[in-house]
Amino acid sequence: MKNKINYSDGPMDKVRVVEDFLPPPEELAFREETVKVTIALSKVSVEFFKHEAAKHQVSYQKMIRRLLDEYALRYAG
Repeated sequence: MKNKINYSDGPMDKVRVVEDFLPPPEELAFREETVKVTIALSKVSVEFFKHEAAKHQVSYQKMIRRLLDEYALRYAG
C-alpha cells in the first residue's frame, strides 16, 4: 500500500444514510440451466472478450453468455 490513511477524531463531512440496495444471498447463489455447445468464433472476438474479462476479473465465457442472453431476451418477442 503506497499511501497510509491516518484517521483522526476530527469533524466529518455531511453524512447521509444510503438505502440498502444489495440483493440477498439467495438471489446471488442461483444456478442457471446451461447447455453445452461447440461454436467456432473469430480470433478477434475471443481476444476482445478475454481482454475485457481480464480487466473486469470475470470469465470471458460468462461475458459471451450474458451478451447472447441479453440479445435473445431483447428479440424474443
